Amino acid sequence: MKNTILTLTFSSLLLSCATKEKPEKSIYQTDSTLSIVKAKALEIVKTGFNAGDGYGEVWIRDYNTFITLSAEVHKPETLKENLSVFFKLQGEDGNIVDGFIPIQKAKESKVGYEYIYNDLEPKYAGHKNTVETDQESSLVQAVEKYVKVSGDTAFLSEKIGSKTVAQRLDWAMEFLMNHRYDKKHGLIWGATTADWGDVQPEHDWGVYLTKDTHLAIDIYDNAMFLIALDKLMELIPAKKAKWQPIRDAIAKNTMTHLWDEKNQKFIPHVYLNGSPFPDSLNENEIYYHGGTAVAIEANLLSKEQIKVSLDKMIDNVKKSGAGSIGLTLYPTYPAGSFKNKGMYPYGYQNGGDWTWFGARMVSALYQNGFKNEAYEQLKPMLKRVIDNKGFYEWYTVDNKPKGSGTFRGEAGVLYDAIILFEKDDLKEK
Repeated sequence: MKNTILTLTFSSLLLSCATKEKPEKSIYQTDSTLSIVKAKALEIVKTGFNAGDGYGEVWIRDYNTFITLSAEVHKPETLKENLSVFFKLQGEDGNIVDGFIPIQKAKESKVGYEYIYNDLEPKYAGHKNTVETDQESSLVQAVEKYVKVSGDTAFLSEKIGSKTVAQRLDWAMEFLMNHRYDKKHGLIWGATTADWGDVQPEHDWGVYLTKDTHLAIDIYDNAMFLIALDKLMELIPAKKAKWQPIRDAIAKNTMTHLWDEKNQKFIPHVYLNGSPFPDSLNENEIYYHGGTAVAIEANLLSKEQIKVSLDKMIDNVKKSGAGSIGLTLYPTYPAGSFKNKGMYPYGYQNGGDWTWFGARMVSALYQNGFKNEAYEQLKPMLKRVIDNKGFYEWYTVDNKPKGSGTFRGEAGVLYDAIILFEKDDLKEK
């Protein structure tokens, strides 16, 4: 009798398992737009490493965001060669150039850059937007991604000139502490820009520090520095004793001086020599989407603060009418705030909608447990790639594409976000 009961019970269990319906897949697991955009992203990086069809240069802040994608279609040696150029053009104080271009093209260029040359690099000339403070941090991050995807740890020991790559990475971080560090606030500084942008208000072009520049501390530069320090310590564990205390201090000082607890947001700037904007502008009403996304990547905000940040971004999108949370900032700086004519309200970095940062927010949301929210914010970014048949640099407030139509930075960050969802799909299978 006992054996009969056991047999019946086991049979019932088998029947239950056989008839039990398979769990339904979540909507993002059946969304074909992810695979379509992923395929388009892979195609676009096969054609080169410049930022897009509107640029001749390879920029480190762009390359950092699509080097993982490039690793899918290019040999590691090619990726490493590009990284090596930045080290060969490294300044005598450790600074890193923004980008590089073949020397002959530099000679023919009418852009207006003050090109940088180095005997270590016979083929390329460099240039540097001195108003920004993210080139050094971007290179460290890019090298960490390269080593991660290639397994080429030997690259760190390769000599370029008299220094190894590892020494040059450390030197680049020292440049920021020696030449871009404000002791009073314990944070690094740059020129006043709109969120993560590289255009200052005081000049028609706005890419070089001048006597009129208003120096300022912002969240983007410091969050990028924090991420770079984390990656540097992963690459070179022997440097942890040197950089961990600095990393901890920068993180603490960032939240002390830049986080507005009452309004649950980062303030745009802490000024070191006054503001370039009129007193009539209450700058703290402006919410910086891009810098906030990078701050989350730097692990500066709690889950509760991340949720509040997302809610504010979504509200800003509704108020502005923009297409996605890639909206640079909201509300915009008033007309005439920047001498550069492209920085009109909702133009370029003054309220333009950039997937280049919006998709970073998507990845940050996903990695902090907001998977469904991440997918909802990703959908409009995927849709406009398909609708516009390309990866555009930025979008107007009414979602019209602008700038380069082969913007590899956008392709890279979308690829990174899509991969997160694909890995999740594999786990569930």
